[in-house]
Amino acid sequence: MKNFLKNHGIWVLFAAAVIAVMLAVMSYLSNTSSPLVNVANVIASPFRSAYTAVATWFNDKQNYYRDTTDLQEENAELRRKIAEMEAEVRQAEADREENRRLRELLDLREQRRDFVFESAFITEHEVTNWTSSLTLNKGTIHDVSVNDCVIDETGALVGVVSDVGTNWCTVLTIVDTDTSMGARVFRTKDLGLAQGDFSLMGENRLRLDYLPADSSLLGGDLVETSGLGGYFPSGLVIGSVEEVQVDDSGASAYAIIKPSVDFDALTEVFIIKDFDIVT
Repeated sequence: MKNFLKNHGIWVLFAAAVIAVMLAVMSYLSNTSSPLVNVANVIASPFRSAYTAVATWFNDKQNYYRDTTDLQEENAELRRKIAEMEAEVRQAEADREENRRLRELLDLREQRRDFVFESAFITEHEVTNWTSSLTLNKGTIHDVSVNDCVIDETGALVGVVSDVGTNWCTVLTIVDTDTSMGARVFRTKDLGLAQGDFSLMGENRLRLDYLPADSSLLGGDLVETSGLGGYFPSGLVIGSVEEVQVDDSGASAYAIIKPSVDFDALTEVFIIKDFDIVT
């Protein structure tokens, strides 16, 4: 025995230590849970932590995507509603403008029962250094003739028909250099000739020539057609006086006239096909 311990004592002590450690571990494990369950849980714990981290990350991304998608859908819906409201506002403005135009046209028809009208839409507006004209969608099949006057819904003069086709006509505006007509200043009753001028056409202006040198015209005076000779109807508004100047001879004066019509805003006009001569 003494020799055995001498030769194998170290191994005996090592085995005893291992057994003691195992007994201590098993004693601890027996106080908490079964050894196999505990070992399994110890092994699975890192994997559970990793799964939990991955699941949390995935849920966060999924929630972010859902929130982003919901926000995009909400923004799209808001944009759609804003577009609908803007369209409603534009339609309301268009309806207001149409109602205003119709009221003015009704007033014009009531005031000028001597006119026979033909409504027409503008299909082309041509402005060059040499001409200012409109093309309308009415012609000979609608009884439109050369020299018919064209007005807007307020009764303001737009121009005169210069050429007619079957279903179209060309109108020279009142600022075109080939347009001229007898005119009268409403306040002073001074008579003159309203006509286009090359130097003024680009500014949408025309001249009122052959006024008396001592004319008392003022800025803002209304100018209308005189109707003398029965060539054009009387009382059509041409425009208003901007300035008055005496010509080089000093024998007469002329005025710069601003048309009452905004040619760029015109879409529909009215052709006076017939009228009663008012003296």
